[in-house]
Amino acid sequence: MSPAVELFKTKIMLRKISGTIIAALLSASATSVSAVVPRVVADITPIYSLAARVMDGVGVPSLIIQHGASPHGYLLRPSAAVALEKADLVFWVTEGLTPWLKSRLETLAGKAHVIKLMEVDGAVRLSFRQGATFANHDDHQSYDEHKDYVDPHGWLDPENGKIWLDVIASELSEIDPANAGIYAQNAAVGKAEISEVAAQIDSTLASVRGVNFIVFHDAYQYFEKRFGISASGSISLGDASAPSPARVAKIRAKVAELGISCVFSEPQYSPGLVTSVVGDADIRRGTIDSLGAELELGIAFYTKLLESIAKEIAACGKDLVMADVAQVLVYNV
Repeated sequence: MSPAVELFKTKIMLRKISGTIIAALLSASATSVSAVVPRVVADITPIYSLAARVMDGVGVPSLIIQHGASPHGYLLRPSAAVALEKADLVFWVTEGLTPWLKSRLETLAGKAHVIKLMEVDGAVRLSFRQGATFANHDDHQSYDEHKDYVDPHGWLDPENGKIWLDVIASELSEIDPANAGIYAQNAAVGKAEISEVAAQIDSTLASVRGVNFIVFHDAYQYFEKRFGISASGSISLGDASAPSPARVAKIRAKVAELGISCVFSEPQYSPGLVTSVVGDADIRRGTIDSLGAELELGIAFYTKLLESIAKEIAACGKDLVMADVAQVLVYNV
């Protein structure tokens, strides 16, 4: 075979190899584009959990406020700032919960689509309760400045959780239509999980409705109204700021008046305030947490959060029932 023929065959072979490589590169490029996962950021752990449920099998969201930290007056971490700068979608509750975050979103997340969950269609919204014992105008502290605002703790109503799952799935599908089916299916599974847990909670709390209890700060009215229980007051305001001496005095009076059975503190705040209110009174002390600081963060976090609150309140009521039974037994003996 002549050198000219060999050269010609070599050129043909190189062209084929080159074509194959180019085709492979183009295919890989197309695959990598379609495989790009939307960059999603959530403000607090319950919203992170809902987003993680919808994104299951596709990706994982980022969290702004560190697990276990209070959202009130939080100092943004550098890693969270970077996540916001790169975000495609940001889900946050509202500035009523994190007023400091609004400006950060404007400056850092300018390229992202930002969804304020308390303002989406269908979301259950309740007004802030007023005063230490939730009676109108019984406390003239700075809380009056917030009285027309929406209570931002809406994630504690499971109906909101279900609505927000659909919102998250819809927003993700807009920017990632290739995975729209997965998002919709995950949202449907998440809603079924929430409905099942809500039914269990309703049964768990059935025997303790009417128990008088006080919470550390007024974060639980969505949970209370959904499940037919009612706190008699809160030590701190809805934004977890320190109570005034007048507020503490009103709570003490309420404890004596109603024979309060339980007082619940929260892990993010000093238990000293609880002690300052109840003193040495024979009142059961428990811990409930609207943000689930002690729970493992993940897909199941949201439903476990609701369950944990219900179990602690139910435990208070159970203790009281057992005490009443013991008294009856002693009396009959």
